[in-house]
Amino acid sequence: MKLAQILFSQGFGARRECEGLVATGHVRIGGEVHDDPFEDLKPEGLVFSVRGEPWAYHEKALLMMHKPAGVECSQKPKHHMSVYSLLPAPLRKRDVQSIGRLDEDTTGLLLFTDDGALIHRFTSPKKHVPKVYEVTCKHPVTPEQVQRLLEGVKLVDDHATVQAAAAEATGETTLRLTLTEGKYHQVKRMLAAVGNRVEGLHRSAFGKLVLPADLAPGQWRWLPGPEVI
Repeated sequence: MKLAQILFSQGFGARRECEGLVATGHVRIGGEVHDDPFEDLKPEGLVFSVRGEPWAYHEKALLMMHKPAGVECSQKPKHHMSVYSLLPAPLRKRDVQSIGRLDEDTTGLLLFTDDGALIHRFTSPKKHVPKVYEVTCKHPVTPEQVQRLLEGVKLVDDHATVQAAAAEATGETTLRLTLTEGKYHQVKRMLAAVGNRVEGLHRSAFGKLVLPADLAPGQWRWLPGPEVI
């Protein structure tokens, strides 16, 4: 693949802009300047830098973020900053999308990709991908509430019964809840249905992937491929 085309595929600008970045000496590979926009290179495994910013080639973007509180999972946020503003410009230009959403006050594991098929795979209700939430409740969590969550509850304005794939009290007012659906405000609505209230919500796992302890709020990192999810 031509060097300028590699930059274009990674989100470093329009085709002409990428050709200019190369031609003006802003691209380095292995510490050496490469200034031929039409140089043929093998993209797989390629690591380069643009204006000093290191970058590894990924045919499809797939990454995880520790979403902090107070950011919206929207390209056009209404009340808070966008979660996309925490990503570097090349990823935003590649139009990566979050795989599902988290409420503005919810923290934890959030995935992004520019692969539409992958988004469908992990958000389709038919796939039953488990998501684990650590819930802080306003009132003590009772065994009866846990049992009702497991058996299924009816949400307000929703005729269907939803149930937790797993639920366990982790403290007097804390609960670990595993869901395989993705309804709007589902955790909050389920807890309200059993007579409690969510005071804090954190997603700790998505599929097989667990949020790493060393990934701080607002930080992100690449994932090697969908097989880890």
